[in-house]
Amino acid sequence: MFTSGDARRGNSAPEGQGAVDACSVQRLYAWRINMPRPSKQARSRVPASAAPVSADRLELMQTFLRIVDAGSLSSAAAQLGTTQPTVSRRLQALERSLGLRLLQRSTHAMKLTEDGARCYERAKELLASWELFEADLRGASDEPEGTLRVVVPHAFGQQLLVEPLTEYLRRHPRVSVEWLLHDRGVDFIADGIDCAIHVGEVQDPSVVAIRVAEVPRIVVAAPSVLAGVPVPTHPDELARLPWLSLRTFYRNELSLTHVATGEVQPIVFQPRVSTDSLYALRSAAVKGLGVCVGSAWVLQEELQRGRLLHLVPQWQAAPLPMYLLYPYARFHPARLRRFVELMRERIPAALAVAVRRG
Repeated sequence: MFTSGDARRGNSAPEGQGAVDACSVQRLYAWRINMPRPSKQARSRVPASAAPVSADRLELMQTFLRIVDAGSLSSAAAQLGTTQPTVSRRLQALERSLGLRLLQRSTHAMKLTEDGARCYERAKELLASWELFEADLRGASDEPEGTLRVVVPHAFGQQLLVEPLTEYLRRHPRVSVEWLLHDRGVDFIADGIDCAIHVGEVQDPSVVAIRVAEVPRIVVAAPSVLAGVPVPTHPDELARLPWLSLRTFYRNELSLTHVATGEVQPIVFQPRVSTDSLYALRSAAVKGLGVCVGSAWVLQEELQRGRLLHLVPQWQAAPLPMYLLYPYARFHPARLRRFVELMRERIPAALAVAVRRG
C-alpha cells in the first residue's frame, strides 16, 4: 500500500485525453525504438539484480502506472492478468533502462521516489499522447458510436448533469446513452458499465478515478425548526436541535470547519430521519423535520424562497470530491473518451452556475 497518494489519483487524464502532442509522441516513439544502456554512473543507482531491458518500454510504463494506481505489485498483477514476479521484473527493467529508482519498497509499503513521481506524471502524458496518436491514424473509424452505459447519482443525474449529457449527444449523433441513476457502488464488469460519476472518496484501486470538481455543502433548516429558540451561531448549539442524516456521507456525527480560523468542531446527534437520497433530505428539511448538511446547489432554490435558512454560515462541512470513474483498459472506445473529455470540462461549470443561481 502506498504511503503517499499525491500522484496516485485525482487529476490524471484518461487514456486518449486532450489534443495530440506531436513532440510527446515523437519522444515516446524514439524511446521505444532506441533503447540505450544507461551510463555506468546511472546504473549504479539501481540494484545489480535488476532485469535486463528487453520488454517494450511502452508496456513497462503501463505496468509502472498500474503499480502506482493499484497501490501494490500484487494488485497490479491481478489487474493486468499476470503474476507478481512478472510485474516486479517489468518494474526493475524500467528502473534499469532509466537508471533511476522509481519506488522505495519495504515489507508493508511502497512509496514513490522523487524521480518516480516525475516519471509517473510524464508517463501519463506520453501514454495519453501515444494512444491519441493511434486514434488519429485510425481516422474515421474513431468516430464515437454505439451505446454508453453511465451510472450517475440520482440528484445529479436528474438535474445538474442533464445539460452536459444533452451536449454530448448533440455532438455525437451515432452514440446512445443508458443514463442509470443510483447512489450505490458500481460493479463495472458484472453490470456492464462503461463510466460512473461518483461523489465522495474512491476506495476501489482497480478503476481510473479522475477528480473533476468539489461539491460545496452547507447547514440548513426550516424556520419552524428554530421556532422559540435563538438562531444558532456555533456548532455546539446545532447539536441541541433535531437532525436529519444523509447516510451516504454522514450518519450521527460530522465536523464543521470555521472559514476564517480553520477551527474544526465535531457535532454528535441522533437523527430523526436517515436517508440515502439528497432530494428526500431536502424535502424532509423543508417540512421542518430537522437540520441537515447537503449539497449547496440542491438547497439554493429553497433558500431563496425562504423555506430554508442557512445556519452558521461561517462554518462549513468539507466539500465532497466528484470523480469520473471507468475501468482500466489498454484502449478505451471513442464514445467513452469523448464523454470523459466533455464532462471534465462541463461538470465544474455546471456546478458553479447551479450554486450561484440558486
